[in-house]
Amino acid sequence: MIDPRAIVEPGAKLADNVTVGPWSYIGSDVVIGEGTTVASHVVIKGPTTIGANNRFFQFSSIGEECQDKKYAGEPTRLEIGDENVFREGVTVHRGTVQDNSLTKIGSDNLFMANAHVAHDCVVGDHTIMANNVAIAGHVHVGDHTILGGFTAVHQFCRIGSHVMCGAGTVVLKDVPDYVMATGNPASPHGINAEGLKRRGFSPEQLRVLKQAYRLVYRQKLTLEQALEALLQLPEAALVQPLIATLQASSRGIIR
Repeated sequence: MIDPRAIVEPGAKLADNVTVGPWSYIGSDVVIGEGTTVASHVVIKGPTTIGANNRFFQFSSIGEECQDKKYAGEPTRLEIGDENVFREGVTVHRGTVQDNSLTKIGSDNLFMANAHVAHDCVVGDHTIMANNVAIAGHVHVGDHTILGGFTAVHQFCRIGSHVMCGAGTVVLKDVPDYVMATGNPASPHGINAEGLKRRGFSPEQLRVLKQAYRLVYRQKLTLEQALEALLQLPEAALVQPLIATLQASSRGIIR
């Protein structure tokens, strides 16, 4: 149902059961999948493609031009998966040609009020960004990661999967998979054991990940030495995601 007070530009493609509330605006190059709900006073511009069963609360701004001064009006894109929730005042910007011209958000994510996702970011699945989280351009966030309120992430940083950042964390370097971080600047505080337990990791798996954490953070090894030691673990397959994030790091990791 599209409220008669909403503006849906010609060319926008909305599935039959999409709901759009009063005084919302949907641009001409926007595609919205079935079951998605757009509340009142929402702005969605494009090119933007949105999957099924998403919820957009009032005053969210989705698919707007980015805040990068190099942006010159190029037709960059935003892609959003399924089952996401964008609470009040959330902003998500499209990409730039200086990267892949794409900002991409996966599925089943919760963006709490006033969170900001900048241009060229890639966000995985099952993440939570609490109130007033701000991730700068070109940031990558893995699956099942939680960023506490007022967390700020510097551009080009990578935050791995199953990460927990406490409220007010300032991330200036990469955060590897499984790590719990807090502070300004962010520092590591063990593995995200409680989160991993909730997601079904066994006590033996947690033991292995704690051992891997000690190799990276407690043995006074260089990153290269730590990687070599991780590869020698009998359970190397379990820590492979951690190894991959360490190998992919370009800014260095929090230590």
